[in-house]
Formats: sequence, structure tokens, C-alpha cells
Amino acid sequence: MFLDTAVIYCKAGNGGDGLVSFHREKYIQYGGPDGGDGGSGGDIIFVGDSSINTLSAFRYTQHFHANNGDKGSKKNMKGRTGSPVVIKVPRGTIIKDFETGGILADIFEEGKQITILKGGRGGAGNAKFATPTRRSPGFCELGEKTLERKIKLEIKTIADVGLVGFPNAGKSTILSAISAARPKIGDYPFTTLVPNLGVVDIDDYSYVVADIPGLIEGASDGAGLGHMFLRHIERVRLICHVIDINDNSERTPIKNYKIIRHELEKYSEKLAVLPEIIVINKIDLGVDQSIVDEISKETKSDLIQISAATMEGILELKRKIAKKLQQLPPIKEFDFVHFEYEKRDKSEFIITKEADASFRLSGGMIEEYARKVVLNNEESFRWFQHSLRERGVISKLKEEGLVDGSIVKILDIEFTYTE
Repeated sequence: MFLDTAVIYCKAGNGGDGLVSFHREKYIQYGGPDGGDGGSGGDIIFVGDSSINTLSAFRYTQHFHANNGDKGSKKNMKGRTGSPVVIKVPRGTIIKDFETGGILADIFEEGKQITILKGGRGGAGNAKFATPTRRSPGFCELGEKTLERKIKLEIKTIADVGLVGFPNAGKSTILSAISAARPKIGDYPFTTLVPNLGVVDIDDYSYVVADIPGLIEGASDGAGLGHMFLRHIERVRLICHVIDINDNSERTPIKNYKIIRHELEKYSEKLAVLPEIIVINKIDLGVDQSIVDEISKETKSDLIQISAATMEGILELKRKIAKKLQQLPPIKEFDFVHFEYEKRDKSEFIITKEADASFRLSGGMIEEYARKVVLNNEESFRWFQHSLRERGVISKLKEEGLVDGSIVKILDIEFTYTE
């Protein structure tokens, strides 16, 4: 099954906790603290793989969790780093945050690994808290906890040329005529249900052509199949607009052309300004030259007449496309604003006076300390309060009315302040 979008859930590994440990060895009376740091959590990494062309692997496997970092060990040994999760996706996959639509990465290059979610940092062991005045700290830091993120994957095919046109214009037949691709071909609308790619080799030059399932009027607003696959021509450098010169419908060939052009312009300004070759197809069934002249005058684009069924003009078409492409810049990654998950200001703290006259502390600094310090450990908590005092939090609380006996709340912990 062809799937070009998928929603998955990813979580980097938590950081490992630090260790409280004291060196004990025969004949060494004062070994001191030797608790090691926790290991970092595993990352979530995406890598492009050109052997994959669909996201069908994510139809049943949607949850990806990297391993947590191990706890620190004795003798100042750091815990093992959690194993990462490497997720293979087709080249051209755009990775987005599901909630905001922000783009996290464009998986453009073959084999290049891009880290989307970093594992949590490991907590410091008690050895890190030793000072000349605190020689035997009996506490450590907890590892950093990570959040699960909902991520959307979208394939935007990497191709040089996009074949567009109404259903039954002959795009699939053209693709099979100019390349080794063998798409499904039938004499009825919407034969092609998925984008097809073909590699064209001509005169020691090669390029990739994408056959986009038939567009119809209103495609950019969701009509027909085209709206599902317009994203696949967002990267192309050249548009080949296929027109059935013997269309038996009520629309004229020139009207067909204008409808498709309108849908491309409505979908993307970039597509609207791409170079274009007009491919007049099915000339084996007869040609009204006045219609061809009208199309040429209206479009002012390069025009070529072919019959994909009899192969007439196919070699010329392949060379015309190659010549045009060699004059155009190569395909590049999307130019996008890189989305990053919110990073809290670790110097920020917020004081809120609540209705019961207690004080609630929040903000990046407070949460950083509270997440990593064991608040129900007396020694650890004393160090925590000392840190707040050094950072000016206690003095600010006093300005807000903090007195001996006041209740202070941090996350789900509350304590009574004493001078």
C-alpha cells in the first residue's frame, strides 16, 4: 500500500539518575564520595533511505521510544548512554511537529542522520557536589525526563520533472515511454492512484520524472485525487504539462490547460513560476493545427507534439527536457524556518501569590532544579534552598511578603519556609 503521510509518536530516552556512593577500601579511611553521573538518554534519529518510497511501514508501527540512560556507578563511573532509535524514511520526507505544523527537518540526503529529539541529560552523582565545606554530600541529581512528541511525516518526492494534466491525458503512458517505469495504464479516469517515478537516460544525462495522479478543477481545495499528491511536485525544477489534443469532453484543450494552471498557482506560488514544457499528446489520432496554435499563443511556453502510443516525438521530448534541466539549478532542500520545541529560560523564575497566601514558584530555573534535585531528601533539599538563595529567589520572595512560616509550593511539593 502506498502511504505518503503518517503520524507517529516519538520519545527520546530519559537521562539516568546520578548515584550516591562513598569510596570504601581497606586501609583508606576517608575515601570520599565517588557516585558517578547518570548516562544520557538515547536520541530519536531519522535517516533518508532511497530504497524506500512509501511510509507504509508506519501503518502498524507508530510508537518509537529510545532507551533510557543507566544510573551512575561507584568509582565515579558514568552510566551507560541509552541506545538511540534510528528511523528510516524515504528521501524527501518532511518531518513536522503534529500540534504546530512546524518543520523539524527535511530528510533530503541519502544516509544523512538527523537527530530530531535529544535524549535527557544524566543527573550528577554525589561526587559532583563535594566542596571543601561539604565533603560528604548524601544526595545526587535525578536524570532529565523527556516528553513524548506527536510527529507527522509527509513525503515530498525528489524528482526533476513533474508530469501534470487532466486524467487520461496520457501522463502514465508518457512515463512508460521515456523511462523503465511501468505504471498502471487504462482508458478510464483516475487509472493512476499513486505518484510514479521514472529515471530517464539520454545522451549520458539522466533525470527523474514524477507522474502525478490526475488533477481536476478544485484539486487545490480537495477535489479529485490531485490534492493528495500536489506536494510531490513541490521540489521539481520543470513542469511538463500534458494536454490531450483529442479530448472528447465538453472542455477544450486550452480550457483544460487553464484549469490545471489555476490549480497549480492556487496551491503554490513556487509552482506557478516554474519553467514549463507543453506536451501535446495523442497526435496519432489527428491534430487540429489551429488548436495547437492557440495553445502556443496562450501559453508562450516551449511546445512539443508527441504520441506516447506510437513513440512519435518521444526521443525529441527526452532531449528537450534534458536540455532544459541542464540550464536550471539543481534540486535543493526546502528553505524553511526550523522549528524547535520550546526551550525554557533556565534563568527565569516566577512568583505567584495564591489565594491561601502561599507562594508558588515556577519558571525555567525552578523546574530545572526541581526536576533534578530529590526534594524529599533533607540534604538535597537544603542544597536546593541554598541554590535558590544564591540565585536571588529567596530575597525576591521576601519582597513579595515571604515570612517565617509561609508556605512555598514547587511543582507538587510544598514546604514551610523557616529563617
